Amino acid sequence: MISILIPTYNFNVLPLVENLQKQCESENIVYEILVLDDASSDAKTVNENSKINLVKNCNYQILEENIGRSKIRNLLAESANYNWLLFLDADTFPSTSAFIKNYLDTFSNEISVIFGGITYPKNNSENLSLRHTYGSVRESLPLGARIKNPYRSFITMGFAIRKEVFHNIKFNENLAGYGYEDAVFGYELQQNKIPLLHIDNPVVHLNLETNHVFIKKSELALQNLLDFHHSKVVDGESVKILKTYLKLKEWNLLFLVRGFFNVCRKPILKNLQSSKPSLFLFDLYRLGYLSSLKSKDA
Repeated sequence: MISILIPTYNFNVLPLVENLQKQCESENIVYEILVLDDASSDAKTVNENSKINLVKNCNYQILEENIGRSKIRNLLAESANYNWLLFLDADTFPSTSAFIKNYLDTFSNEISVIFGGITYPKNNSENLSLRHTYGSVRESLPLGARIKNPYRSFITMGFAIRKEVFHNIKFNENLAGYGYEDAVFGYELQQNKIPLLHIDNPVVHLNLETNHVFIKKSELALQNLLDFHHSKVVDGESVKILKTYLKLKEWNLLFLVRGFFNVCRKPILKNLQSSKPSLFLFDLYRLGYLSSLKSKDA
């Protein structure tokens, strides 16, 4: 028995729901697909998503006010009826027609959390090049690489978890802002010694941000990361860039990074918004930006 849980905001999830429902029916299992809308403002999208209620074993509801990424996922879990929860982001899609079967085959009392991985479609758009390059290289990791660092390579875009285990962890609703929620949840799993199984069963991430939007979101995420570290919901080993930042801080070298960032920011940004962005330069940009931030522990 499985509850498939999909939070959404201004995104048409009807094709995703129809695909998942077809797979569940073909497996002849007990299932439900619950979609919760975080107060979408786009009427056309809401109208399309409302058709989900016409699909067998599927339910779509829209919240009156936006409650955020963590609360909506916890609310979905509270509404779930079955013992396995499969969380999927609205802008993902199964990479194979055996996606549900592959998860079902791994479910057992000995397994608590399962992550199938992420992949990206081929992309030739210069306007989306940075997000696509970053996702393809840093997030779309092969199974062997994920197994070596199981908690650091965990991403909440698509994963399964036993209901009783989730209720002991949950998403931290006290954390605001955008970014690094995956690191926080993965750290919670590790701290509670909850086994994390990696399998080769990825979702495809479809909805990519433009280069400009992704850079701005990355900046917001870095401020979030500092706040998370100050709140002790991630440690210095959980995120690579945070580990580097803390080392530079310990060695009193942040001023050099800030100086480099101030001088080279514009030419780096030019590269990051080109057709062939450098992830090395992106790392330097993010480290420089992080080193320039003010926080309680900076």
